[in-house]
Amino acid sequence: MDPKSQRVKLNDGHFIPVLGFGTYAPPEVAKREALEFTPFAIEVGFRHIDCAHAYQNEEEIGQVIRSKIADGTVKREDIFCTSKLWLTSLRPELVRPALEKSLKNLQLDYVDLYIMHYPLALKPGKELYPKDENGKLIFDSVDFCRTWEVLEKCKDAGLTKSIGVSNFNHKQLEKILNKSGLKYKPVCNQVECHPYLNQSKLLDFCKSHEIVLVLGSDTVEVLIQVNPNHPVLLEDPVLSAIAQKHKKTAALVALRYQIQRGIVVLAKGNNKKWIKENMQVFDFELTPEDMKAVNDLNRNIRYYDFHL
Repeated sequence: MDPKSQRVKLNDGHFIPVLGFGTYAPPEVAKREALEFTPFAIEVGFRHIDCAHAYQNEEEIGQVIRSKIADGTVKREDIFCTSKLWLTSLRPELVRPALEKSLKNLQLDYVDLYIMHYPLALKPGKELYPKDENGKLIFDSVDFCRTWEVLEKCKDAGLTKSIGVSNFNHKQLEKILNKSGLKYKPVCNQVECHPYLNQSKLLDFCKSHEIVLVLGSDTVEVLIQVNPNHPVLLEDPVLSAIAQKHKKTAALVALRYQIQRGIVVLAKGNNKKWIKENMQVFDFELTPEDMKAVNDLNRNIRYYDFHL
């Protein structure tokens, strides 16, 4: 991490801000929240915007970015914009059209990062979650190494500066890393990661291959909600005690813990107070004792079910 600019160098030479703004929201409010909270996030200092085709709000995110460029708040090069390739577009011939559609919606000539949303394919079509007459998802058979080859071509064409993956385990990453003719390694792997699921083995694997781990944007929102099946992370007494010591919130401690591990964090915000507060993550530092205490909280608990 470059502490002065608060960014991390990717394995292709580009830089990614370590704090990003996640734009995921439930479908019924995704567009409204994008228009309401993304401008505020940019105004208070967020420069890394994480979005995806599946979030169904890229047009709104694009409007916000263009308006903030137009009013002089930022220049295009100040914004690091991520989008994601959805499961229904993993067939090689569908990859570039999907990226071009996201670029059109975002009103951008390029994205800074384009990643495969999951190592799992669904039947191509307009539906995000195609299902059969019994309500079961219709899967597709795709070799995502072929998908990766088209992503490499999209990078060469300048449609995206960097390419990466999301929700990959180390074996799936190895499949790409070991494929013949690999031109570009994934620059990142965006996954669920928090003190109750610290992903230490995956983090070590990724670091050994110069792949940055990114904390998924929908995870943070889940953590502040009460889940009847799991403990509420941000009410953990260890986090609370460390937060009190530093005069910060438990959420900031959880985010700071990740940043000090070299992980890029995406803070989801549907509350202006929280959005502004998240910028305080750079105002303090956890001690080695703090880091060990948070690390020891690991329980291998997943709040987000990746098995669609």
